Amino acid sequence: MVTKGGKSKPPSGPSSRVDEAIRSIGGWRADMLAEVRRLIHEAVPAIEEDCKWVKPTNPLGVPTWSCGGIICTGEAYKQVVKLTFARGASLNDPDGLFNASLGGGTRRAIDLREGETLDARAFKALLQAAVLANQRLGAE
Repeated sequence: MVTKGGKSKPPSGPSSRVDEAIRSIGGWRADMLAEVRRLIHEAVPAIEEDCKWVKPTNPLGVPTWSCGGIICTGEAYKQVVKLTFARGASLNDPDGLFNASLGGGTRRAIDLREGETLDARAFKALLQAAVLANQRLGAE
């Protein structure tokens, strides 16, 4: 986008905030989160994305994907990229993708380490199940 005076201005909006948050991570974790994001958009074309929970200690916020409610968040830690599903405990996970936060009553997470690959088919099925769960809860 070019502003008056010919200077470039970066696009704004939820997707550009997610772009910036992922870019700022750098390295393998940014690559992993970008791939996860691509899979999310393939699995749920109607997904909405934004960065939530912006605060001084995390000025770019947390990439968050929603469809009828929050589906999952993506965070980068030193050793893992953590995908936390808001209603993960209520989802059937026949492929055993959830490997973190297993003791919670509501959430479940997938921790991805450097060099690991995510089973795209199983991940997409889990995302679609999360959307259906949000739709069911919205209809109640």
